[in-house]
Amino acid sequence: MDYKTKLNTLIELVIAQGASDLHLSTGVQPIIRVSGSLTPILSEQALTQEDMMGLIGEMISPERKQKFMQAQEADFSYAHGDKARFRGNAYFERGRPGVALRLIPRQIRTLAELNLPPALASFAGREQGFFLVVGPVGQGKTTTLAALIEKINQERAEHIVTIEDPIEYLFENKKSLIEQREVRVDTTDFPQALTSVFRQDVDVLMLGEMRDPETMAAAVTAAETGHLVFSTLHTNNAAQTIDRIIDTFPAAQQDQIRVQLAGSLAGIFSQRLVPRVSGGLIPACELLISNPAVQNLIREKRSHEIQTVIETGAQEGMIDMNRSLADLVRAGEISVESAYARSLNPNVLQRLI
Repeated sequence: MDYKTKLNTLIELVIAQGASDLHLSTGVQPIIRVSGSLTPILSEQALTQEDMMGLIGEMISPERKQKFMQAQEADFSYAHGDKARFRGNAYFERGRPGVALRLIPRQIRTLAELNLPPALASFAGREQGFFLVVGPVGQGKTTTLAALIEKINQERAEHIVTIEDPIEYLFENKKSLIEQREVRVDTTDFPQALTSVFRQDVDVLMLGEMRDPETMAAAVTAAETGHLVFSTLHTNNAAQTIDRIIDTFPAAQQDQIRVQLAGSLAGIFSQRLVPRVSGGLIPACELLISNPAVQNLIREKRSHEIQTVIETGAQEGMIDMNRSLADLVRAGEISVESAYARSLNPNVLQRLI
């Protein structure tokens, strides 16, 4: 089999079908995800183990492939000419290779084009602070971050550094100078790259993901020392995000990180992509904007009360997830069933619809 041609054919199909993901697994036909639903490509044969290794060899270098065979995991990015870029993860499942590819659109869409709330734009105008975009995997967190970074790029002359694993959206310098560093290619790991940031005259820092206490501590410190820091976490809402960060640290360090986080946090944005009645996906969201009340709750270990602040903070620009879902239902954008499926408190949602 000509694996290069086969890979190109599959990727062209992903683009033509408007799919977000391509799954390649041993013993299974290739599968794409369109508008949140998985669909097998019936015109394709099931892939053999030999096919999988051949396709993987087209996406990563021989050196990376050798490391993949040893570590049995590999994160990578793959460019399909000038048409598309993918974030990829190669892995083994029951001793057989598989690959998951996520399409990264070449064009960075604006907040308005993504149907995101206008209140988000204010965070791109800040001089310093810590802003997190959270939610489960595949809910558009990276796309939202890219829109915020691009807004800064278009409006302000700043030195922006991104640390990613792997690099996803590619930025072009406009008013800002943007430098993108990839873990294992341009730097050893996130903590090492963050240590260097303090010597690079950086104004804005974007971390693809916070995975360990060292990265979290450095990100909070960067926000405290005059930087604007953006990052993501796989958490469900603002209160859970705060608890996750603090609980990552040993007990002896938690009080310190609690005080630092209270002082540096600018906001937390949680989003879910919900199937639209008319087709496609639309975001439902929660937005916490840090204020003195939020800062006190974090310091006093009362993060469970943050939800109440969000629910009553609409005049300050805060957005409650249940209210966001209810608004989408009333506007005819999403079904009641889709709203309930994504609500963390369906009883409250029932009263709002």
